[in-house]
Amino acid sequence: MAGLLSAAAAASVRCGSRALLRLHTRGLTAAPPRCLALNRLKPVSSIGKHYTFPLLSYSTDAPKDGKASGPEHRPGGGRGRRGGRKDWKSRLLQGDVPWDDKDFRYILITMGGVASVLLYLYLRDPGREISWKDFVHRYLDRGLVDRLEVVNKQFVRVILVPGADSSEGSYVWFNIGSVDTFERNLEAAHYELGLEPSHRAAVVYTSESDGSFLMSFIPTLLLIGFLLFTLRRGPMGGGMGGGRGGPFSMIKTQTNSLSTVNCYLVLFLQAYPPGTGKTLLAKATAGEANVPFITVNGSEFLEMFVGVGPARVRDMFTMARKNAPCILFIDEIDAVGRKRGGGNFGGQSEQENTLNQLLVEMDGFNTSTNVVVLAGTNRPDVLDPALMRPGRFDRQIYLGPPDIKGRASIFKVHLKPLKLDPNLDRDAIARKMAAATPGFTGADIANVCNEAALIAARHLNEFINVKHFEQAIDRVIGGLEKKTQVLQPTEKKTVAYHEAGHAVVGWFLQHADPLLKVSIIPRGKGLGYAQYLPKEQYLYTREQLFDRMCMMLGGRVAEQVFFGRITTGAHDDLKKVTQSAYAQIVQFGMSEKVGQVSFDLPRQGEMVLEKPYSEATAELIDEEVRDLVDRAFKRTLDLVTEKHEQVEMRLLEKEVLDKADMIELLGPRPFEEKSTYEEFVEGTGSFEEDTSLPEGLKDWNQEREETQEEPPLDDLSYFLFQAFCSSGTLPF
Repeated sequence: MAGLLSAAAAASVRCGSRALLRLHTRGLTAAPPRCLALNRLKPVSSIGKHYTFPLLSYSTDAPKDGKASGPEHRPGGGRGRRGGRKDWKSRLLQGDVPWDDKDFRYILITMGGVASVLLYLYLRDPGREISWKDFVHRYLDRGLVDRLEVVNKQFVRVILVPGADSSEGSYVWFNIGSVDTFERNLEAAHYELGLEPSHRAAVVYTSESDGSFLMSFIPTLLLIGFLLFTLRRGPMGGGMGGGRGGPFSMIKTQTNSLSTVNCYLVLFLQAYPPGTGKTLLAKATAGEANVPFITVNGSEFLEMFVGVGPARVRDMFTMARKNAPCILFIDEIDAVGRKRGGGNFGGQSEQENTLNQLLVEMDGFNTSTNVVVLAGTNRPDVLDPALMRPGRFDRQIYLGPPDIKGRASIFKVHLKPLKLDPNLDRDAIARKMAAATPGFTGADIANVCNEAALIAARHLNEFINVKHFEQAIDRVIGGLEKKTQVLQPTEKKTVAYHEAGHAVVGWFLQHADPLLKVSIIPRGKGLGYAQYLPKEQYLYTREQLFDRMCMMLGGRVAEQVFFGRITTGAHDDLKKVTQSAYAQIVQFGMSEKVGQVSFDLPRQGEMVLEKPYSEATAELIDEEVRDLVDRAFKRTLDLVTEKHEQVEMRLLEKEVLDKADMIELLGPRPFEEKSTYEEFVEGTGSFEEDTSLPEGLKDWNQEREETQEEPPLDDLSYFLFQAFCSSGTLPF
């Protein structure tokens, strides 16, 4: 295992920018079997001119030793193919009849059946339809009729005497309305023609099957066939998984383990908050692994039919064994891996059966070999303990939001396809935006870049500048600006005092977040908007949390002081204050009366049947929370000074105040604060992440890199990989 870990940390190098660029272009397609290309898209009106679409390609022609390079396998697998097996059409064109390919056999059987039906219809003699008058005058009157066959009481087949002209077929036929009418008309025709009874044509009644009854079974057969096809195959897909996406260096353990061991089962669980890149990591694994990559979503195991889930699990691992060495990725595994025994009311649910089958396949008597199982979830807390134990998921990889250096690296990737102002430096913009977006995930950063391009296009600007990025950050944080929303003068003044209260209180509190902007223009659900620059810290003291509570109460205090009334505008502020107060008392043990104890607070929407503490403790907690909020409210009252009115008047005049306006009105903030990238990273060793490689990884994958023409390694995966190798941890 140590050898695996030492060889582990390099698979994501040079794999991040393609997947992230794909988020902008949406143009990733499967080109030839061993080439993934990012198509050059046609720019769309004014929006397209803010993006550049480089044509990127990735080839995996380097052979791989072992089973994966034989005639049945190739590195990476075919796009959309199960288990990475070579496409049967390619093999057929090369002269190799793929009898072992199920799809080829199914197509062959279908074509044989269709050909048989067509051959039967072609060779069958359908005869020729005639009218009753033609039958009487051309056949019956001339004595050419040998016998008449009434078939299914619907039509009459006229069998001609031997030696008659057969150029029109062996028989002719005509329709009849009913048997009684036919018999009366035939008797009348015999009488008119003067035929003796001995010369009259014999009438035979027969019942034949023309195959029409089978037509009624076709819909049923099609439905049964579709269900069987779904049960057998399921919606699981394989192949390269969409190219070389994903930025994280942890995948090197997965990619190299398949080439350094002969018989090993490695299992990884990715437990990330939303937007941090667990699916991107799987795409990076697919691009770097050089082995078949099988993907499936957790929700695809659960269907309305009993037994479908366990059958799909068995098929999935059977496929993995046949194509070993390979990687198996289960996305959103919490859909099938939830804890057992809850909410089933004594009955064994289909989800439990599926989970049991998954547990057996992952670490049972029939354990797979040479397979890496990779799973992703946003809810590791709801997974079954049996699924989380070592042997099933040996390693749990957690990745939180990136720090300031990580955000700068991600911004550099997302800025590549954007057309920035030529006077702007991309690195400087990336650092400035990283300092202004604390707590943003990779998905949020991508959204900011996209919004900046849209804003520039909306204003018909040829290039994107800093102003567009600042507006994009406001859009992502606060929502869409609603300049057309009409507020009454009294409401607008109330909102101005409310936001000014937040600004003034936060300005004179040491531990409050620095103010960047305050506005009374409605955004999203709010009528006002104040943007702060939170500090990137992981430990908070009692004083820091108390100052934050005071800052959140500034709006309510301003309403009460200057208007003598309160409004519903402080609803969200009061909710946050209450949550913070309960967390300090119940979870963090910051109350002397309650003591050094910690209880779990219920999640939003979670039903709590009983509290983990007594009623007396609950009353004490409520008293402490109320006392803490009251003390914060009184302190906030003391901070509201005569400067508050100046801020309110300037807000009514300009609607938006930035930091420079606040300094002009209130003077410089009496506390030291950090606001630039250089100030945040000061004392960390360097402005950029350490990109030096460990000795054991300097020569990794050199042969493959030398055979490929790739762009420089200036992408997100490069930075994350180097940071992990140098420090042993990710910079998030």
